[in-house]
Parts: sequence; C-alpha cells; structure tokens
Amino acid sequence: MATRHDEGGSRLWRGMRSLIFGEGSEQTLRDEIEEAIDEAEEGGASRSIAGDLSPTERQMLRNLLHFGERTAGDICVTRGDMIAVPSTIGFDDLVRAFADAEHSRLPVYGESLDEVVGMIHIKDVFKVSVDLERDRSVRALMREPLFIPESMGVLDLLARMRAQRMHLAIVVDEFGGTEGLVTIEDVVEEIVGDIEDEHDIEQAGMLTMLDDGVWEADARIELDELAKAVDPRLTWEEDEVDTLGGLMFLLAGHIIPPGESVCHPSGWRLESIAADPKRIVRARLHAPEGEER
Repeated sequence: MATRHDEGGSRLWRGMRSLIFGEGSEQTLRDEIEEAIDEAEEGGASRSIAGDLSPTERQMLRNLLHFGERTAGDICVTRGDMIAVPSTIGFDDLVRAFADAEHSRLPVYGESLDEVVGMIHIKDVFKVSVDLERDRSVRALMREPLFIPESMGVLDLLARMRAQRMHLAIVVDEFGGTEGLVTIEDVVEEIVGDIEDEHDIEQAGMLTMLDDGVWEADARIELDELAKAVDPRLTWEEDEVDTLGGLMFLLAGHIIPPGESVCHPSGWRLESIAADPKRIVRARLHAPEGEER
C-alpha cells in the first residue's frame, strides 16, 4: 500500500513530468506541485521529493510556479522612484549622479521622463574618465534603451533581455508614457527573493509601531499592506495611488516637507518626517483622537 509520503512524491513527480514532457495541463502541473509542497510544509510528506527540499528551495519553487503570471508593470521600479539624468547634463554632474545613485546604469531623458532617449552605463563613464581624448558628451556615452510594454509577461521580458543582452528596460504604458524601469535583477528577484549587494544600506523597517496609535512607515509601503496592519480605513477607493507616499501627495497636492501633516478622511494624521524635493521618504501615522491601535 502506498504511504502518504509516497503519494506526495508521486504527485510532485507527475507535476514535474508534465512540465518536462508536456503531459497534462499547466493548471494541473501547478496544482500537483503546490499540493505536494503544502503537504511537505505540513509535515505530511517528509520523505517525498518536496520534503527533501529546504524551506528556501520550496519558496523559490512556489515563486517559479507563479513567475509567468507577473508582468513588467508588476515588478518595475515605478516612475516616482526612477533615478534618471537629463540629456543636457555635463560630464562632472553625470559622475556625481552615478555616485549618488549607486547604480550601474542610468536612463537619460529629454524634456521629461516620458521622453527617455537613451541609457548610460557606468563602464563607459569610467573609460572616458581615464582617457581625456575621448568624447565626454552625453550623446557619445548613450546606448539605445530597450522599451517594453507594461503588459509584457516576465517570461517574455527575461527572454528578450537575454536575447538583446540588455540588463535594463524602460517600461511604457498604453499611451507611450514612462511607467517605470525594470532590471534583470528585478526579474531574478521574483524567483530568489531580494538580492542585496555590498553597497546596499540597511533601511529602517517598512512599518513600525512606536506607541499606541502612532506608527512610522516607509512612504513606499503599499496601501493594502498598511490597511491590513494598521487600519482598514487607510485606503483610497480610486486606483490613483498604491503607496502611502502617493496617498499623502494626492491629499496635499504637493510634496509635504518634514514636520508638516495631512489628514486622511478616516481621521488619521499623516506626518512627513523625511522627504526630498521629489518624494516623501518616511512618514508618521497618528490615529484619530480617542482611538488607540
């Protein structure tokens, strides 16, 4: 008689066989593998193939199963968080921009971010910095950018980036405006999780409770996450904003400088505690008077 362990292993094997040989439907494949992983995590399939995988491997496998469901728009760095340089920038300012951004590639725009005209790689900047006879103009340093629609699936995106040997792509919306940018690291992180390098500085938590009714949050925190953790009223009915920073900008009509606040219709007071000229960085949330959360 087959044990539950054997059944778990057989289920995963059937799913993997469908993946390799095309047997069965895609939905069945995902169901078979996820069910086996679920059983392993519940302790019911410790000897199955899924049970032989570490927790990290199981999470990566889960991510891989749903990898194809994501689009470029889902994973891109949004327009508000993009770091780009104008086409009129001088070489010295360009070097400083790379130093401040700590990125290896920077988009170049014309009149606005909706007019991305190129991309500069830091390797090219370094080459001309040690050769005084080379042209240091932005036009000479620019490479042709890769433009992709926000609806492009990540599988197609990965294939295209590999084929064209591009590590950065500009994501455009249906009207041709710039939605954001995506790097090949963003794509890989969808499978393996966040990748930090030696230049990444540990940031304060996305959301921290300071006292009864007082929270501190990264302005990039999603409103859905904020509503679940703090107060379900901290939402916005229309699809105009997704983050706390975007909500505060929408309510105030401008970037709120540190020390100033804006009130949410629910009564929560949203205070800016760190900001730069382009965006709110961190905020403090104060519950409505008489409420503790």
